[in-house]
Amino acid sequence: MKQVAQFFLAGLVLLAVVLIYDGFFILEEGKQVVITQFGAPVGDPVTDAGLHFKMPFIQHTEIFEKKILIWDGEPNQIPTNDKTYVYLEATARWRITNALKFLQAVRTEATAQSRLSNIIDGTLRDMVNKNNLIEIIRSSDWSMATMSETTDPGLVGGKPVNGRDQITRQILEIAAKITPQYGIELIDVMFKRVNYIDSVRLKVYDRMISERKRIAAEKRSTGEGLKAEILGTVERKLKEIISTANKEAVTLKGKADAEATKIYGEAYAQDPDFFAFQKTLESYRETIGGNTSLVLSSDSDLYRYLKTVDPKPGK
Repeated sequence: MKQVAQFFLAGLVLLAVVLIYDGFFILEEGKQVVITQFGAPVGDPVTDAGLHFKMPFIQHTEIFEKKILIWDGEPNQIPTNDKTYVYLEATARWRITNALKFLQAVRTEATAQSRLSNIIDGTLRDMVNKNNLIEIIRSSDWSMATMSETTDPGLVGGKPVNGRDQITRQILEIAAKITPQYGIELIDVMFKRVNYIDSVRLKVYDRMISERKRIAAEKRSTGEGLKAEILGTVERKLKEIISTANKEAVTLKGKADAEATKIYGEAYAQDPDFFAFQKTLESYRETIGGNTSLVLSSDSDLYRYLKTVDPKPGK
C-alpha cells in the first residue's frame, strides 16, 4: 500500500512538472504569439514579453515576429512606356501588425513573402509600364531637361513628372492598401537594382558620355569667361599702378630738376666769374681728349682763360 502511494505521488509530481512545462511559456522581446486551441485562435494576440500561461496539451502557441522584415523581389525584365526593356529588382520592408489576422490569412512568413511578391511585382510592373526610362533611373529632385536640382520635384516646365522616388512612393501607396487584409503593414518599397538589356546599355552609355561632354564644355566655357574677366581686371589694375608710378616719378623728377636748377642759380649768383671759369674747364675736359687736334683762332672764346694765364708764377 505504501509503494502504491509512493508511485501515485511520483505520478502527481511528474504530471505537475509536465503541466507547468507545457502550461507556461516565455515570450521573447520582439515576438508576438497567437494561442490556438484545436487549430483555432483563442483570444487576442499576446504582444508583451515575459511569462504567460496557456492551457496545457489543449492550447498551442503560434509565434510571429514583431520586428521589421525584408522582402526581396526577383529581377524582372519589364518594358517601359517608351518601349525600352530594363531589368528591375525591388526590395521592401514590412512587419506583422495583426498577428491574428496574419495567422488566419497567410499563417507563415513564407506564404506572406509569396503574397507580397504577387502584390508588389504586379504594382511595380504596372508603374514601370506607365513611365519612360528616364523617369525610372533619375532621382525625383532632378530636372529631366537639365539634370539639375529642382525646387519642385513634381513639376518641370509646368508639367508633372515622376522620377524613381515618386514611382516607388506610388507603388507603396497602392500596395499598402492591399496588405492590411493579411495583417501586414508595408513600410516602404525601393528599387534595389536597375539594369539595362545589352541593346539598350550601349545607347545609355553614349547618352551619358555626350551629356557629360556637354556639361564639361559648359563648365569650360564658364571658366574661360571668368578667366578673361579676371585677366582684364588684372591688366586694368596693372595699367593703373604703372600710370600712377610714372606720374609720381615725373613729379619727383620735376621737383628734383627744379631744386637742382635753383641750386645752380644760387651758386652762379654768388660768383659768376668762377662759375664761368669752372664750366670752361669742364668743356676743356669733354672737348679736348688725348688724340684730339683742334685748329682754332687765337681770338676764340675757348682759349679766353688760357691767354690770360701768367706763364711766370710769382709775377
